[in-house]
Amino acid sequence: MTDHALPDLRRRLDADGHIFAPRAVMKAHLPKTFAGGWPALAAAWNDLGPDRFMADGGRYRKRRHAVFSLSRGVFTREAHQPHYQSRDYNLLNGGVQRWFDPVTPETAANPAFTALLDLCRDLFLDGADLTADWRVEIHQFRIEPAPGETGQPTPEGMHRDGVDWVAVILIDRLNVGEGVTAICGPGRQPLGAFTLTDPLDAVFLDDHRVLHGVTPIHRLSPAQPGHRDVLVVTFQRLTSSAVK
Repeated sequence: MTDHALPDLRRRLDADGHIFAPRAVMKAHLPKTFAGGWPALAAAWNDLGPDRFMADGGRYRKRRHAVFSLSRGVFTREAHQPHYQSRDYNLLNGGVQRWFDPVTPETAANPAFTALLDLCRDLFLDGADLTADWRVEIHQFRIEPAPGETGQPTPEGMHRDGVDWVAVILIDRLNVGEGVTAICGPGRQPLGAFTLTDPLDAVFLDDHRVLHGVTPIHRLSPAQPGHRDVLVVTFQRLTSSAVK
């Protein structure tokens, strides 16, 4: 995509600090190669490992993780490494290095996956931002509530991630209720609420300006499996010596 491919979305993001992009809008900005890779990409969420770092004792979250560098618009996968957040941003699970199963090479090479990364880059970055160096983290999440229980998409509550930009893209939603995304501004002033319901529904966030959280989910039919699958992509600008 060119620098002018997403002008309306970018203007809204600059104005409001967040945007909800429904599936139809997302599809309009994805290349033709996306459709061919989508089935395999969505199926990759059936092969996630457990999140062993849930301080609330929950066993409802599965995930994979990867780190990419982005320099002059080009993504490069880095060696597998832990995910770290300070307790300033994640009071529940922060303060420790968290090692998760890596995103598989097949997923990283999938044309649908690379198209989504490119879309995030083109929306978040332009001009001088494209000449900077960025740390891009990839999280595959599955929230899978047990019968009669809830699963927490954001167990840390309303929060910031401690980065510059955040994208949350729905991959699949099966037999679950709730999961309402809420956005707050300074002083936790409510700015909006919506539910990601259709695959490719997405929210894009300026992490410096807004907080976000998602309400717990539960199975609609307790006897049937249920899950909420999302791809989370974060962009963090690097200084010459450290991460901002």
